[in-house]
Amino acid sequence: MTSHPSRHCTVELQALPSRIGQVRRIVSAHLRYWNLDALIDRAALGVTELLTNVHLHAQPDKLCTVQLEHFMDRLTVSVHDHDPRLPVVEDLGHVAPLATEGRGLAMVAAMSESWGARPDGDRGKVVWFTLPASGHPVTVPGRVLRPAAGEQPVPGLAGVGAETALDGSRPAHAPARSAVPG
Repeated sequence: MTSHPSRHCTVELQALPSRIGQVRRIVSAHLRYWNLDALIDRAALGVTELLTNVHLHAQPDKLCTVQLEHFMDRLTVSVHDHDPRLPVVEDLGHVAPLATEGRGLAMVAAMSESWGARPDGDRGKVVWFTLPASGHPVTVPGRVLRPAAGEQPVPGLAGVGAETALDGSRPAHAPARSAVPG
């Protein structure tokens, strides 16, 4: 197993709506260049959700770093910000049907192979997700998300997004769309 990514991209930004759209385009361009076109929609959706969380919740500033790391069989997307508070996952049963907030991390969990959040010492935190780079969709019905060593467990997300049809297939999803301009 390779210990260093075969491809790497880092973008520093202020998590403002106009910048989030720009970063989404940068992520898409890098994935096209790396011949990972099948991952563009999910990576763009995930990075949009994580950056929106920085925009809405991070203190004392909105400065953050987005990092893409492509290993042989996996793409890891991470967002580092200066707020040491780890994300709180909303219980989807308590989110109002027409609410405009509260589903982002559940969506990241549903469309990714794995995800987590970890403190980064006195520098803040890192929230990340992985996608399989083999081009195969994530199909792990009933999975239990287990944080890696040193990761903060995220309650209430075991099996989120693991719905299956009677034939065992996952439902088809439309391409990712965002309310953030760009």
